[in-house]
Amino acid sequence: MQIQRFSIDGPVLFAPKRWGDERGYFAEVYRQDVFEREVGPRNFVQDNHSTSLQKGTLRGLHFQRNPMAQGKLVRVTRGAALDVIVDIRASSPTYGQHIAVELTEENGYVFWVPEGFLHGFCTLSDHVDFLYKVTAHYSPSHDGVVRWNDPALGIRWPFPDDALTLSVKDRAAPLLADLGPVFD
Repeated sequence: MQIQRFSIDGPVLFAPKRWGDERGYFAEVYRQDVFEREVGPRNFVQDNHSTSLQKGTLRGLHFQRNPMAQGKLVRVTRGAALDVIVDIRASSPTYGQHIAVELTEENGYVFWVPEGFLHGFCTLSDHVDFLYKVTAHYSPSHDGVVRWNDPALGIRWPFPDDALTLSVKDRAAPLLADLGPVFD
């Protein structure tokens, strides 16, 4: 398994090795020993699966406040998506900076999104299945969202704003500056 780190401390991209033949392939997409060596111990408590039917569906930028902050281990099993995370740890030297990674069924990448980050993705194809393991249960009272096109974040999404499909909640989300500090 290949490991990629970033200029922002915390996130890790795992590229599982695939063994294939005429039948298809096999891959170890999660190994606790490898994960803990690279990230540290985490207890995953819930697996989530979202399906997006149309290219240009954007979900995010989401987070959960403490004490229900979620670390996420994400991957795409069908189609392709641009996965984006934003550091919102107030004490971090990379506060407000983002990382964008293309996750596809072909590349099989698995992306670790630590607690203290906004998370969102935009589908690059029709019929995208997005799977993620999380370290805390979903809690509506701790749920938060930041506007996907906040100019202060400088995220370049793959489609113009008027071509995106978003939820009402995501479309009405506040700017990051309107939240104040969320994580230390």
